[in-house]
Amino acid sequence: METKVMGVVGSGQMGSGIAQLAAVAGMDVWLVDTDSSALNRATKSISNSIQRFVSKAQLSHEASKNAMNRLRCTQDLEALRDADVIVEAIVESEDVKKKLFSELDRITKASAILASNTSSISITRLASATSRPHQVIGMHFFNPPPIMKLVEIVRGADTSNDTFTKVKALAERFGKSVVCSQDFPGFIVNRILMPMINEAFFALYTGVAAKEDIDTGMKLGLNQKMGPLELADFIGLDVCLSIMKVLHSGLGDPKCSPCPLLVQYVDAGRLGRKRGIGVYSYGKEPEPVKSLARL
Repeated sequence: METKVMGVVGSGQMGSGIAQLAAVAGMDVWLVDTDSSALNRATKSISNSIQRFVSKAQLSHEASKNAMNRLRCTQDLEALRDADVIVEAIVESEDVKKKLFSELDRITKASAILASNTSSISITRLASATSRPHQVIGMHFFNPPPIMKLVEIVRGADTSNDTFTKVKALAERFGKSVVCSQDFPGFIVNRILMPMINEAFFALYTGVAAKEDIDTGMKLGLNQKMGPLELADFIGLDVCLSIMKVLHSGLGDPKCSPCPLLVQYVDAGRLGRKRGIGVYSYGKEPEPVKSLARL
């Protein structure tokens, strides 16, 4: 059965981007966050993003208007009671996500699929907080969701074939390519990416080279669009640290031990672009911290 109503919990950059994809694809969308100001910022961000697609002739004016009309924002999780699929895109904390999944399990209809945009946390453990583990799945988008072509689908231990098929069809409806991962720490992309970023921090920490040289070396030597330190700032140093902790805990591999410099930057609030300073300085005021949105 085709998804008609979609819920997204968390109105940060990831959540708002996912909501935009669903609205443009013709679904009625509920975007939920406990912070009304975060919802206002998300609505403005989605509108601006859609207008950029219109200005590039990638979306018609009528389609953009219809998409915005299909988007509704609320602070009330109860609005998701009739949603067919709910995607969680909140802070990367297993405890917080489990609490939310338990609430969604209580509120939503029995047939609803509960998906997580987590980039590293076990889908099996999130599913254990619900009475429907066969309908819980990972749907990991990449930043920014309207632009990036990949969705990483993660099957928990009990995720059913029917759930996987429906979520894969949904991702393809968004125009995304899909890769499927089993439920191992970091899944596919972050299992490879985050240790590389962590190693770049060690190279900076131990004085191997300046940050600019580390990034330039990786961009020109490996044909990467962004160097690892620049990319870390874009992702968010707090998110990188959180994933490294998951990898270290889940794999028990010393190479996944977070670099002390990464830890220090996060402790100092140097979280990257969103806060105006990380490895690099971006010369802007830090964005306010959102409640449910991924930071």
